[in-house]
Amino acid sequence: MPVSPRAELRRHWPWLLLTPGLLWLLALYVLPLLALVPLSLSEPLSRFGLDTVFTGRVANYLEVLQAYGPILVRSFSYALVATAVGLVLAYPLAFAIRFRGGRWQPLLIGLVVLPSLTSFLVRAIAWTSLLGDSGPVLGLVDTLGLTELLNGLGVLRDGRLLNTPASVILGLTNGVLPFLVLPLVVAMERIDPRLLEAAADLHAGPLRSFARVVWPLSLPGLGAGILLSLIPAAGDVVNPLFLGGPNERMIANTIDNLLLVQLQAPRAAALTLVLMALISVAVVLQLRSRGVEDLPLP
Repeated sequence: MPVSPRAELRRHWPWLLLTPGLLWLLALYVLPLLALVPLSLSEPLSRFGLDTVFTGRVANYLEVLQAYGPILVRSFSYALVATAVGLVLAYPLAFAIRFRGGRWQPLLIGLVVLPSLTSFLVRAIAWTSLLGDSGPVLGLVDTLGLTELLNGLGVLRDGRLLNTPASVILGLTNGVLPFLVLPLVVAMERIDPRLLEAAADLHAGPLRSFARVVWPLSLPGLGAGILLSLIPAAGDVVNPLFLGGPNERMIANTIDNLLLVQLQAPRAAALTLVLMALISVAVVLQLRSRGVEDLPLP
């Protein structure tokens, strides 16, 4: 039986809707990324320019891994800690928005998103004022008498908070918090409030209700939030530059330095592809562990 043109159009309609976005990704993401492959296997023609010649030099990858492997580890460590701290803040906030927000829920979600509308650079500069030697954060720490304790724990360095790993992680946490809260809110929207009422009827306290009801049912949002926060945090360039010192630089700062200061475009391309490969592995593992169908959609 021949298929009518309307039925044929209906069958292909989803692909027609996806075509503009796929072409956009192909032109502005996939093709530039593929262009880095021959560049990463090239050699610079001189020390004073970005001109290169393709030689198939695989040693570029080995060299950047040996030279910048510790910075890669540092970058993902900072990103993981920032994500963990963000989750401690995001779960109560998402729970309050979903189950206590009521008619104020859209406003509360808007307040979560509002800082993201400000320039990332402006937010990082604002953090330098908050965490500076004369800033309110160190003033509060001194008032509470916690300076020596935080010095011993390594949070402060000689009584200073700026140019420390802690300040970089605070800046990263501020940046990733909306990416953690929103997927959790979306996942919790699927939780029927009557389940919490039933848990209370069975004499479950707030912590037990959270552990037995909210936590397992919000795991898809947790997985999506971790991906959405870990990826930009690992590749952050602004917070380490303004809030950290030379020993707190992350992998994006290193790529920037290799390309624009050292004029080592092949090494910068190789390091970029290594970073992209590691992030891709994390994405694939997440999708395989949870499944695409389990990820929360707005």
